[in-house]
Parts: sequence; structure tokens; C-alpha cells
Amino acid sequence: MSSRAASKVAVIMGGRSAERAVSLSTGRECALALRQAGFDVAEIDAGLDLAEKLKALAPDVVFNALHGRWGEDGCVQGMLEWLGLPYTHSGVFASALAMDKTRSKEVYRQAGLPVVPSLIAEAAEVRRRHVMEPPYVVKPNAEGSSVGVYLVRDGANSPPRLAPEMPDVVMVESYVAGRELTVSVMGGRALTVTDILTDGWYDYDAKYKEGGSRHVLPAEVPAEIFDACLDYAARAHEALGCRGVSRTDFRWDETKGGGGLVLLETNTQPGMTPTSLVPEQAAHCGISFPELCRWIVEDASCNR
Repeated sequence: MSSRAASKVAVIMGGRSAERAVSLSTGRECALALRQAGFDVAEIDAGLDLAEKLKALAPDVVFNALHGRWGEDGCVQGMLEWLGLPYTHSGVFASALAMDKTRSKEVYRQAGLPVVPSLIAEAAEVRRRHVMEPPYVVKPNAEGSSVGVYLVRDGANSPPRLAPEMPDVVMVESYVAGRELTVSVMGGRALTVTDILTDGWYDYDAKYKEGGSRHVLPAEVPAEIFDACLDYAARAHEALGCRGVSRTDFRWDETKGGGGLVLLETNTQPGMTPTSLVPEQAAHCGISFPELCRWIVEDASCNR
């Protein structure tokens, strides 16, 4: 832990994805916590000149606080590998794999983890007709934070009116009713289970706006469901090849008991904002936010 206590840490944030605002919030919070933990911290808004800025700064570690495309899909990880800079969170392969919802589902299935039926379709076709019997969800195949997610309810007469900026190809998956549960994994250890309560769909605003959701921690669910969530999250982290911190999201239809639990996706760059779930779960386990950020930096590596 002490080997990097005085290290120079570059916190990269912002970027060009649809999740820029969230990333800026994550980066600022983490930079503050790392300073409290005793690190020499520089904040970098990741633009096209990111490589040049990093070369000039020559940090000991890069804290990756980027979200969305380029930041958590293996792109910036590959650049950091090329520069030989140790960086936080998952490596190139795991990042790219987890960001691709279709391929990550294939990995989950191979690992024996429960997932919902889904298909890949052209957005133009999804706009024209129901490509799946409602209710279903339409989302980009490679974005996070509920960016561009559409819920088509049971009995809907018309297909969704997808925004023009949606990708040409999207994922369509069966909607699973029930409770939204999530588990953070830290170094292969599943921390606890949170039950996320909202007044409606758990969308972007519910995730990041104050008061948008309420968190029950630990989740008040049967022991078999609680333990299954912990087990599945740790197995998903391992199956994808993640390192550092990840967060896996679930849906549980309590009318179906243990058979109603399904794994939705794993986030290799979970948010670290004031309303974020990972810091909240870590605090529940006795790990302060500065201690969590310190651990993440200590776990940073390159070429693995």
C-alpha cells in the first residue's frame, strides 16, 4: 500500500462519449479523495491530445475515470499499454468484452450465469416494427449508464421512436419485471447487494440526479437471492477477466423465486459520483472513499 503513497497520479476524465458529464463528476470526486489519501494528483480532461499530455506529465499511475466509448471499451487502455503506463480498472480485453453486451452475454452463458433472451437488430428495422414481442428493452450494444435505453411496454401498439443519434445497430432484449439489484466486486471479492428503488424506469436521471433513486443496503431479499447475486457477480468479474473494481447489475422477479434472477451486465468503469453505488457499498464494508481510491491505485498495472 505504501509503495505508491507519494506517487504522481493522473486522473483522466471527461472524454468525448455520451457519458462525459458523469465522467467529469467521477474524476473530480476521485481526484479529491486521492489527494486526501496523500497522492500527488493531476486532473486531465481527455481530448485528442491525451497521449501528449500524459507523455509530458509522466505520471506513475493513471486513474481511469472515463465512462462510455473510448474510455471503457479498451481504446484508452490500449493507448496506456502502448505508453507503458500502469492504469486502474480492467485491461484491454476485459474492457472491450464487457462493453459489448452481446459478446459478454455469450461469456456469461458459457460460465453458467443466467441472462435474458436478446437479439441484435438494425435501428431502422426496430423503428419500423416490433422485432420482439413486447415488453422489451432497446439499448445501444456498447454504451452504459442507461444512455439511449428505451422500454417498450406490454401491449404497445407501435415500435419505439429511437433518437436519430442511436447507433445503426442496437440490442433488443426481453424486459424482466422486478427489482433492480447490484453488486460491487473489489479485487475478486463481492462486497454486498444493493436494492435500487425508483418511482419508474432506472434511467440516466434516476442513476445520477439527486433523489432519482433510493438505495436499500444491504438489500432485503431472501438469503438465497442475496448469496446468488454475490456469487454471480464474482463469477462474472472472473469470466470477463476483470481486474480492480467492477459492478454487476441484476433483475429479480420475486414472483419466480430463485428462477427469477437474471444478470443484466457488468460495468468495468463503475461511477464514483456522490450518488454512485460502489463507494456506498465500500463504505458499508468499512472502506472509506479515500481508502477505496487508494486501493484502486495500488491495484493499477500494465500488460495484464
